[in-house]
Amino acid sequence: GPEELALLEKLLGLPKGNKYGVQGERKVPVLQTNNGPGLTGLMTIAAHLVKRAKKDQLLGSTAEEKAVVQQWLEYRVTRVDGSSSKEDTRLILKDLNIHLEDKVYLAGNIFTLADILMYYGLHHVMVDLTVQEKEKYLNVSRWFNHIQHYPGVRQHLSTIIFIKNRLYTNAH
Repeated sequence: GPEELALLEKLLGLPKGNKYGVQGERKVPVLQTNNGPGLTGLMTIAAHLVKRAKKDQLLGSTAEEKAVVQQWLEYRVTRVDGSSSKEDTRLILKDLNIHLEDKVYLAGNIFTLADILMYYGLHHVMVDLTVQEKEKYLNVSRWFNHIQHYPGVRQHLSTIIFIKNRLYTNAH
């Protein structure tokens, strides 16, 4: 929630000073704005920050890209943030692994907000994966490793190590 939004803010080069809070038992992020009501929800606030930073390309360029970005942001909020069991996590990794089979990024060939927020949302999951699990979800591992080395994304989060050489055979 709020921590991620602060990371996103920094990545986008926005000045600090936004006040984030959480609301309700599900700890939905809230952004207090100076004028009028606050903004609520990770996707809403993230999209607002992207627009304020004038980096709209992160939301997709074509109508289709925009829809795909939106779809993955929703997936992040409903599935990843809602996951509670090992089984949930396994299904999420399986979904992503299939989706990323022929793609560099979640929305195809462009880096978007979906990649950033999915990376932040999955970081704690990837930290705990064994080498075998990382190999099982090879496409997720390739994508994750690519995103963590994308300029400005990782910030203070720990680097996840993918040791096997064959993980890198088809690196771009």
